[in-house]
Amino acid sequence: MRKEYLILLLFMSISCFSQNKQILYNFSTVPQSLLTNPGTDFKYKYYFGVSLLSGVSLNVGSTGFSAYDLFANNGVDFNIKLREAVASTTRKDKVTLNEQIELFNGGFKVGDWQNHGYVSFGMYQEFDFISYVPKDLAILALEGNSNYLGKRFDLGDLKLKAEMLSVLHFGYHKDIKENLIVGARAKIYSSIFNATSSNNSGYIYTIPSTTTAYEQVIYSNLQLNTSGVSGYFDENSDVDAARDIKKKTFLGGNLGLGFDLGFTYYPKKNIQITASILDVGFIRHSKEVETFTFKGLYKYEGINPSFNDSDAPSNIYQEFNDAIPLDTIYSKYTTWRPAKLNASYQYAFDDSRAGADCNCIGDDADYKNAVGAQLFVMTAPRAPIMALTGYYRRNVLSNLQMKATYTIDSYSYTNIGLGLSTNLGKFNMYVMADNLLEYRDISKANSLSFQFGLNFVFKDDNEPY
Repeated sequence: MRKEYLILLLFMSISCFSQNKQILYNFSTVPQSLLTNPGTDFKYKYYFGVSLLSGVSLNVGSTGFSAYDLFANNGVDFNIKLREAVASTTRKDKVTLNEQIELFNGGFKVGDWQNHGYVSFGMYQEFDFISYVPKDLAILALEGNSNYLGKRFDLGDLKLKAEMLSVLHFGYHKDIKENLIVGARAKIYSSIFNATSSNNSGYIYTIPSTTTAYEQVIYSNLQLNTSGVSGYFDENSDVDAARDIKKKTFLGGNLGLGFDLGFTYYPKKNIQITASILDVGFIRHSKEVETFTFKGLYKYEGINPSFNDSDAPSNIYQEFNDAIPLDTIYSKYTTWRPAKLNASYQYAFDDSRAGADCNCIGDDADYKNAVGAQLFVMTAPRAPIMALTGYYRRNVLSNLQMKATYTIDSYSYTNIGLGLSTNLGKFNMYVMADNLLEYRDISKANSLSFQFGLNFVFKDDNEPY
């Protein structure tokens, strides 16, 4: 029985991806910025993060409705609010959750300041979830089909991919020229659990019949692939969840490979262009694999049938199960990580060297202020997820940097964010938050994100900055 509940939950829930980190991107005083662009202009001699606290981030968001629309204490019946929320959405609307925790992280410079590279490494755990609104099926569940005779309810709305994984990574970047830095990062993915379903199709429609009350047709071509969860829903299983997750986190799960690429280029000493592509990779699922299918065609003529009552007249319940059975097969499958593209242009001004005689190019720390724009694009099942950010950076003090952002995306047109990074001796601390205007009443927010981290950083006394 628990397996049936899991399958129903996953088919009604849906898909998953990592999110935009526009405040962290190119915020080069923060070591974790290397994870958003392996070619970041990064200056520390070496650093290491505080285990489990060096990089913590949480991002939640929804389009089409907010928590307030459903749970406001305004005297409106919940069922009415739910119907209104569904009516206001489209099949492209989504609910998202992304969480990331660094287990360990570090990096060090190799070579001298005139000709050097940088090695970085670490491991983080990540959970991604995104649920597209299956509007047709939500209407059918809430209102039934009596007012929608002849409407074709589309089962293809169901597309999903949800995953918890760990990522072990090794990066290297190199100053190719005085004004050009390129970097790459290799990744080993270890999937803790996965649920994915794509290319679903099917329909449900009901029309008046010429011989009986109704003619109803259900055509289903649904498939759900899962890995890493079968043991939890076996009634005879004695799996220790904590031990199992720990084992899979440290490369004991379903494995995959991926890479990141990025660069930073200074066409002029105060103009910076960056770009990165992240998570080009795949995971091969071969352990604890179960695939569930609902495939078949059922045609019924008569009064409204009941498909969940084994005592229904003419045993309609059994006929339905025979026509569209739940089958379980065990076969390997491959999933691709959602690739993410970042690009930015930045103009820096207010030279902090006050006219000092230096021909240095590509030193972002030379300027107190900078303004720029960043584009973010991520692959998704229905349409790419995109965001455009304008930002302002300022070196407030020699050991305090600030970045303010304004982002336009599918969640909000009023997304203002702020990030602060400070060095207290060898100790680096950063905190970043998004959608600050919504903190007045977070129940009305369509998206919120928060990041913080603690690192130890060490500068090179010979560096010219």
